Amino acid sequence: MQFLRVIWDTLRLQMKNSFVRPMFRFCLIINPVANTILIYEMFRNSGHDNFGTFVILGAGLMALWGCICFSSAGDINRERWSGTLSMIYTAPAGFQVIILGKILGNTLLSLLTLLISFVTARVLYGAFFYLPSPFLTLFSLFCAVVCFIVFSTLIAYLLTLSRKTTLYMNLIEIPIVLLCGFVIPISFLPPWIHPLSYILPPTWAVRLLRLSIQQTGNAEFFATLAILTLITALYGAASLLLYKVIDKQIRKSATLEVF
Repeated sequence: MQFLRVIWDTLRLQMKNSFVRPMFRFCLIINPVANTILIYEMFRNSGHDNFGTFVILGAGLMALWGCICFSSAGDINRERWSGTLSMIYTAPAGFQVIILGKILGNTLLSLLTLLISFVTARVLYGAFFYLPSPFLTLFSLFCAVVCFIVFSTLIAYLLTLSRKTTLYMNLIEIPIVLLCGFVIPISFLPPWIHPLSYILPPTWAVRLLRLSIQQTGNAEFFATLAILTLITALYGAASLLLYKVIDKQIRKSATLEVF
């Protein structure tokens, strides 16, 4: 019960703190609008019957990932600059629980990007949003959110010991969008880079969402779901192991807030 209370309180506080930051509001509101316009103009002559749905999902997911990069990853740096990183690290509630609450708050708030992308496409272009199986799409979106949370947690842990958090969180946004096929399928990438795409969980989350609106066979959908579940579980286990390593290093060097 205490665990859930800490997560809930951290989640609510994080959503309030994130929304008052101008950069986060830009990523949350302006980014999906710009992405929707750009992607729609790129694919309007593609000839796909349901391309508007792909545009909305692609633009929304790009903005969602951008919000995660500049919030979840940047929270470690903000806590360090504020002089509170050591406080939350040694808090009785537990650093892992607090970080999870922060990431949950950022991710849930960032889901608004999908709605903003839909409104933009509908108002500017009259695009329709057709889902052959709404249940499968909602389930796929839930799996994608879980995937992003686990992936963000690993990134947050990696950046805990880094003194170049701002640099890294700016570097990972666009490469992940390209490598994971948020807009352009990874089949268009050079073959030698495909293995890197396949080991990243967002690749399979995006693919699962696309399959849910393509009316493809259930076999391919459930195979992708199985791969996504496995790779997300592996990243979750890696996060736990990484935290133990980081915890040992932090307690040994005691330089958590030293720049």
